[in-house]
Amino acid sequence: MMNQFNTHEVCNQPVALENYNAWQTDIALMEAVAREGGSWAQDHLSAFGARTGGDLIDSGFAANENPPKLCSFDRYGHRIDEVEFHPAYHELMAAGMEYGMSSFAWRHENREGAHVARAAVMYLGSQADAGFGCPMSMTYAAIPALRHAPALAEKWLPKLLSAEYDPRSLPMEQKTGCTIGMGMTEKQGGSDLRRNTTKALRQKDGSYEIIGHKWFFSAPMCDAHLVLAQTEGGLSCFLVPRFLPDGMRNAVRIQRLKDKLGDWSNASSEVEFHGAFGELIGIEGRGIVTILEMVALTRLDCMIGSSAQMRQAVVQAIHHTSQREAFGKLLVDQPLMRNVLADLALESEAAVALTMRVARAVEMSGKDPHETALARIATAIGKYWICKRAPVLINEAQECLGGIGYVEENILPRLYRQAPLNSIWEGSGNVQCLDVLRALRKEPETRETLFAELQNAAGKNAHYDAELKCLAERFEDLETLEFRSRYVIERLALMLQASIFLLGDHTDIATEFCRSRIAGEHGLTFGTLSPDAPVAQLIERAAGATTAVL
Repeated sequence: MMNQFNTHEVCNQPVALENYNAWQTDIALMEAVAREGGSWAQDHLSAFGARTGGDLIDSGFAANENPPKLCSFDRYGHRIDEVEFHPAYHELMAAGMEYGMSSFAWRHENREGAHVARAAVMYLGSQADAGFGCPMSMTYAAIPALRHAPALAEKWLPKLLSAEYDPRSLPMEQKTGCTIGMGMTEKQGGSDLRRNTTKALRQKDGSYEIIGHKWFFSAPMCDAHLVLAQTEGGLSCFLVPRFLPDGMRNAVRIQRLKDKLGDWSNASSEVEFHGAFGELIGIEGRGIVTILEMVALTRLDCMIGSSAQMRQAVVQAIHHTSQREAFGKLLVDQPLMRNVLADLALESEAAVALTMRVARAVEMSGKDPHETALARIATAIGKYWICKRAPVLINEAQECLGGIGYVEENILPRLYRQAPLNSIWEGSGNVQCLDVLRALRKEPETRETLFAELQNAAGKNAHYDAELKCLAERFEDLETLEFRSRYVIERLALMLQASIFLLGDHTDIATEFCRSRIAGEHGLTFGTLSPDAPVAQLIERAAGATTAVL
């Protein structure tokens, strides 16, 4: 009698992608890391890859299903300005610090490829969840800025380089590991930091009292933040700890947590400084220059984060279509779907290739003139283009899953909500374009370096060579260059990606990239590759994680 209520069997539904090694199954990532000098860290990356394709995926879901809560006061009415996180968020943070999302490069900075390897660590961790990558990124990026204040660096660096996560609200001296956040923008200025009104008043003991606000104060539970404030000498950079030297809480008041698009696991806030204690980093009036050393690295992390989200979206799409049947055969075997999947895979490979190349340039900055100049311009180019490509790619991957790709039980909706962040954070697209133009105008060697880098692949593809010639001409009309700069930077990004492919071992992939992206034999959406594109090769290279669990 009860069988009448068994209305159907669940069939033709894929099993979830879980318990795979996100490093060992990512051919493009492994090749890029090896090419840029970081393969010595492969055992470490493999161990973290097992976590990011395993239990940390579950932690990411749990942390996003249970967002942080602001606790302004304790039960007795004392002001505490605490943010309460779900245990899953702490699991992510603990793994991030253990495997070095925040510090791996600095722990091994005398070893070639340390920043490339750390970029791969960040790339793997970001696929489990993007939210905890925020404090990981800022802690990593704060190190060069802190070194402008040797006494502060001596005190803080051992805690920032620690592999041990310590979530307790205590003075830095009592903790086993610490993290650093950032507070730059204000309501009236945004990217125009010169309009900041927060003031820093010098005290008799050499410290500063900070009064004002920050519109975005990222990861408010970090142990300290780098903050910009106006002094008599101009806009300056300060380290503002959560606790005063005497152990009391600093006068940083959290006004609210941002109700933001994107991940829900991490907290971003608005704050006011009610005479907060701060210590100067660098020279008064040179705050933007000082903190831009941090921004250069967080911009690299924007590239890493977007590349990682793209990779996870492609992996999910291939995994799903390899199990889902429609119209008599698996989706992955349908010609039109194969075009889409191969196109997505090509875009993902190009993103990680450029990201790791920029990571190497950043690492060599200050040591090699060519790499220094390349890092200066390619970081802005890469951040502009890769971060722009993530939302459209992830949306296309959602279509591969159909309706289930729009349901929050799946990771694709979270990836899609998160995708716009990196194009906005650390300078929007227009800011990146203006930075590129500024570098080209003020630093003639930067333009020479850029074209020297592109010239390395000359003669390997006719489409590439034709575009290389056109690129030089695109810079000649200076009167309209700013107006045209988005198009010019887009072409530069594609050429940098193409050059990496052309200098690599996969001729078919390089040829298809040049034909589709450079020559324009491609539509305005994914899935518009030519019939003779290396579709099988692209899907097979991207499908490692999927086939590993079938």
